[in-house]
Amino acid sequence: MDFGSPPTIASGPLSPELRQAVQALAGEDFDGSIRAEEIEALDAITSSGDVRLAWIISDVLRLAGDVGLVIRLNGVAEQLLDTDFADTTSWSEINNHLIAWDVPEPPEYLEAKRNILTALVPKWEPFFRPEAEVDWRLVSWGGVGIDDRPFGSDEPCACIAAVDAPSVTGAAEAQWLDDDAVVFGVVIGGEARAYPRQIMEVREMVNDSLGGRQFGLPYCTLCGSAQLFFTDDVPAGVERPVLRTSGLLSRSNKMMFDLNTFSLLDTFTGKAVSGPLQDLGVVLRQHSVVTTTWGDWRAGYPDTTVLTEDLALGRNPDFRSTRDADGPIFPTGEVDDRLVAHDDVLGVIADNGRPVAFHVGAAKAVLATGAPVSIEIPDGVEAGAVIEVVSDSGGLRAVDGDGEVQAAHQAFWFAWSQFHPDTLLWPADGVN
Repeated sequence: MDFGSPPTIASGPLSPELRQAVQALAGEDFDGSIRAEEIEALDAITSSGDVRLAWIISDVLRLAGDVGLVIRLNGVAEQLLDTDFADTTSWSEINNHLIAWDVPEPPEYLEAKRNILTALVPKWEPFFRPEAEVDWRLVSWGGVGIDDRPFGSDEPCACIAAVDAPSVTGAAEAQWLDDDAVVFGVVIGGEARAYPRQIMEVREMVNDSLGGRQFGLPYCTLCGSAQLFFTDDVPAGVERPVLRTSGLLSRSNKMMFDLNTFSLLDTFTGKAVSGPLQDLGVVLRQHSVVTTTWGDWRAGYPDTTVLTEDLALGRNPDFRSTRDADGPIFPTGEVDDRLVAHDDVLGVIADNGRPVAFHVGAAKAVLATGAPVSIEIPDGVEAGAVIEVVSDSGGLRAVDGDGEVQAAHQAFWFAWSQFHPDTLLWPADGVN
């Protein structure tokens, strides 16, 4: 999408009048309603022409429950961005423009953002620390509440309920799972386990143990990304993190948190970005996850275990073919045009820190001919390491030049490329 040229962007502090207007609109008593004070504030913001304030307008619009306020907010955003939106509830369009133009946040934005979001979920309050390594412009409500239930709880909640220490069976007992059902396969310490996508689309988070290791496995349905983070490899004195879904998103990627410390973690990198774990510099180490089908995984790993059917709670969604069929449903700004937004890639970070993405369909096609799939990672002026993709039970793994398995996972292209904008791509020219 062509977002055109951004309007002139202001700099420097807000005037006392504008600070007062922001306080009136997004102060500590924010409740999403519209009164005379809010109308005056919106008029002042509109008159200022300060496009930075469109971030606050968008944040309020995301949660506004009053139709009159929604219409008025949309009008203010149109004037600030000098853009006409066809939809009167165009929160996503507004954010896409702001992200694509990289409009800076207004002064004192953290306070306004906190007031707006914690009015919806007060338990988010600990996340909003000034030292947090979070671009708060890109954070939005994902439509669900926070999962702060105790470890092992099966209590209902207005959240996406994680599974702790899930029940499993052997492959022979999993008669409920069709051969063509998508699973996320994991091998640790010589033990294999399959996590059916049917379950992960409902639960989105599993805290589990396998092969003598403890880990969390989040699945972001919006990014098509299942990742595994070891939770038993943290600084001394730190209790094993229990990963949960916060209900917040960052550029269409779920934000997870540790239940024990209420530390936010970047779900794509495993880095703690807010809270006590951030203070300790915690970055959870990743492990390889293979996306394949149950029939292929069972054939490759006949001794595999698999999560039990009851964990799906009687549901069998396919968000990729329904909700997400027309592309990302949350704002992402511009998408790297080397691939289509929802193309599948296998992403891996090389030892020298360089991200690499392999187009899954193209890689499988080449491997089927018997030819290799690999890419050389530049390291300054010298040739660097080699990352190769190999077949594994109908899916793909990444290995280094010595054949050692790398911590790779599959994701939609838009997600991988926005978190790793300098990624190398195989094939280099993309796929038409």
